[in-house]
Amino acid sequence: MILLKKLKRVDWAIFAILIAFMSFSTFIVYSAVHSKPAFEGMHLRHLQFYGLGLLVLLGTAMLNYRILLKFAIYIYGIGVASLAAVYFFGAIINGARGWFIIPGIEQSVQPAEFAKLSIIVMLAYFLSRKQGEPLELWRDVVPVGLIVFIPFVWVVIQPDLGNAIIYVVILVGMLWIANIKYLHVLLGLALAAGAVAGAMSLIETYHDPIETFLEEHGSGHWMDRIDAFLDPENASDDQTYQVDNSVRAIGSGALFGEGYLQGTSVHNNFIPYTYSDSIFVVVGEEFGFMGASVLLLLYFLLIYRLILISIQSGDAGGAYIIIGIVSMFVFQIFQNIGMFLGILPLTGITLPFVSYGGSSLLINMLSIGLALSIRVHADQPLDEMT
Repeated sequence: MILLKKLKRVDWAIFAILIAFMSFSTFIVYSAVHSKPAFEGMHLRHLQFYGLGLLVLLGTAMLNYRILLKFAIYIYGIGVASLAAVYFFGAIINGARGWFIIPGIEQSVQPAEFAKLSIIVMLAYFLSRKQGEPLELWRDVVPVGLIVFIPFVWVVIQPDLGNAIIYVVILVGMLWIANIKYLHVLLGLALAAGAVAGAMSLIETYHDPIETFLEEHGSGHWMDRIDAFLDPENASDDQTYQVDNSVRAIGSGALFGEGYLQGTSVHNNFIPYTYSDSIFVVVGEEFGFMGASVLLLLYFLLIYRLILISIQSGDAGGAYIIIGIVSMFVFQIFQNIGMFLGILPLTGITLPFVSYGGSSLLINMLSIGLALSIRVHADQPLDEMT
């Protein structure tokens, strides 16, 4: 009876949106790899991950989210410990030591994905204790910054700049909603502008030594991406290869696209990682502006429903959790699409709910399950979980 009551409170509109994502992404992943024998059956594995993810989502929705807030420190500790462990004992994939390989099934797990959720829960726990009061710089803002700084450093040295930036975006989004003072916002913007200006000055002055250092440490692709973004006219063809081909492929899709399974650039191997990071290029080339618009509409509806749950939540901790999740999704969507339109630098950020991936998809589903739990248990205190 209690379970049935909880199921009735689930936002089934969000569940329906995720089913639409599952159908759409499975077809797109198939198109991305169907001409590549080495990736045969990837769309079926993607569908299996989605099935598992939906079970995780429903299971999480039935769990009172306040339990996670109660154990937020331990969840955060596990997240940081996993990042430290993967740095020393993890496998290197695409130049970054950021994955554990599960023996037997040879499936990779990326702790940086779990760390996103652990940061959100920890920040929600910390900020909810303020009860909406303005945040003090040294008592609130600085400690919250340190909470994010620790996992940020562990992820940067893997190196995985994409996920590290997401941690900062989560921090900014949650601080903004948590009633940070405008003076502190201006201070933060000044520090950020100074850091960016300083980094660009260092790159311009010491370009060659930095490039040599990164190449010696297996991260030469970072400088290639920086050069391609900051100075595309003088960058080499190799440095701009992926972005140039991606922009060309998306442009060739025009209004209605070249047709499903008919993407010229995609199926002639001009676009790397079409099943993961570059999957939006497949959408743009094969379905054109209209297909990309439908995808963005699905994202809009999902974000809209999540924000509604946040507004209707009577608990600050629950509202903060959803804002952290929304910040994470919005940035990933904007960054992934933007980098293949040439307006943002390339990073290893996947497109939520569309790109192939085990860890990222399961964490995204877990995040949505947590948001649904906030709706299901909005009127149920922690001491009434039975």
